[in-house]
Formats: sequence, C-alpha cells, structure tokens
Amino acid sequence: MTSKSQRIRQLTILGPGLLGGSIGLAVKKRKLADKVVVWGRRIESARAAVKRGAADFAADTPADAVRGSDLVILCTPVETMAQLAREFRQKLLRESIVTDIGSTKYDIVKHLSSLLSGRTTYIGSHPMAGSERDGLAAAQANLFEGAVCILTPPPRARTAPLKKLANFWESLGCRLRTTSPAEHDEIVAYISHLPHMVAAALVNVVHGRKDKAFDFIGNGFRDMTRIAGGPAEMWSGIAMSNREELRRSVDRLIEELETIRRHVANASDVELRAYLRRARQQREEIQHRF
Repeated sequence: MTSKSQRIRQLTILGPGLLGGSIGLAVKKRKLADKVVVWGRRIESARAAVKRGAADFAADTPADAVRGSDLVILCTPVETMAQLAREFRQKLLRESIVTDIGSTKYDIVKHLSSLLSGRTTYIGSHPMAGSERDGLAAAQANLFEGAVCILTPPPRARTAPLKKLANFWESLGCRLRTTSPAEHDEIVAYISHLPHMVAAALVNVVHGRKDKAFDFIGNGFRDMTRIAGGPAEMWSGIAMSNREELRRSVDRLIEELETIRRHVANASDVELRAYLRRARQQREEIQHRF
C-alpha cells in the first residue's frame, strides 16, 4: 500500500509524446495518482492523450497544468525545458517535485536548478526507455518495465522528495541508478547517443553504395540500424546538447575502427579473432546483468 506521504494527488505531464504518453498510461494503469493533467504545445495533442487514457484533463497552458500538482514531469525536448519552467514556476506548490526525462543532464540541471531554486524541489531523471517510433501513438503502459532510470539529485537533496521520486519510477517498473549530471552525460554519450549515430552511419554507408545492397539485408542489419528510425530533430537536439561528450565517444570509436582496419589490412587473423572474442565475452556479461 502506498503511504500518504508517497501518494500522488496530482501528476502533471508536460509533453504527451512517446515518453510522456507512456508515463500517463502507466500511471493510470497502476492507479498511482488521483489525477493526471497533461499539457502539449498543441491542445489537440493534450486532448488526444486524454482520449487515449493517458490523462484525465488537458490544460491550456503550462501554468494551468502545474497548478495544484505535487509531481511535475517535463517530457519536452531539452532545449525547451528552461523556457517552460519560466512560464510555470510561479504556480508551483512549495511541496511540488519537478523532474524531467531529458537525455542530457548537465546543462538542463544547471538551468532548472537555478530557475526553481527557492520555489520547489527539482531532481533530474532519465528513464532509459524509448522506441524508434515517436509520438503518442507509440506510447505503451509497459515501456518502463525493466528499464534503468538515472536520477541526478543535487548534492544536498532532501531525503523525502528524493525518496518519493525514486518510489514513483520504481512503481513504473524501473531499476534506479544515481549519478552526477556530468557523469550522466559522459555515460549516455557512449551507451545511447553514440549508438544512434553509428546506426545512422551504417545506413548512410550502405545507401552511399548506389546499388541494390538494401535488397539483400537480413536481421543483423535491421537489428543494428533499428534506432536510426528515430526522429532526426530530436536526436540532433540531443547530440548538440551533449556535443563535447559525444565528440569524445566518436573519437574513441574511430580508434576502435582503426584497430579493426589494421588487423584486416595486415591479415592479422589471430589478432582479429582475439578482438572479436573480447567483444563477445563482454556482450555475454552484459546479458547476464539483465
């Protein structure tokens, strides 16, 4: 049973896309909040979320949406979050918790912590869940089950709000990790942002052959490039907001590709085999963690 202090009276979701819609569906399915309010840049999107069953009420403005909420989740592109916070901060309850689901953290934590300081509690979140599809139509109530959610609390975060936010994500099925915003951005550059760029590069390399190579692809190529189907605008924004860490990860990948190139050019079968075995062993260890 959820304790009174953990109970969410009103949850506000700003941005009813894939993740915002999935949060709403999961919360409604699990009865985690008494009321779910949603806002979108287009009122039609917010109303569609209500019709889909991801929210109870569609608000006209961000300020209207957060009024009376004890948990507010920013599910918009990271570059829009600071401006939204300026629009709604005066309407927040003192006891509210504000979080976000942004894929980068250092800049947005710095901005939101400054904007919301003295008004309410802000703690960054990043559920590592998603799909190559986007928008409310792709939302799923079970999207977060088994997913890692990274929290980036400030150094002296109060225990009660942090516990309530952690409990919320765990109630959606997430496994929690905690780190600093800077370390978060370094890690996700390697495990999330770089893989997307690699998938896009693979598709573009094959496309650049100007032949019928796409007619011959199998499951391996499809699996490797699935995430390249994500929205270009969103991923471009993510890459630019984490460009230094992404650049470093690309440099490291180039070093690894140069190693493979050297083994192949030198016909170093033994070295290449050892390289591939190390990768296979690491991949098997990853599998055992889940």
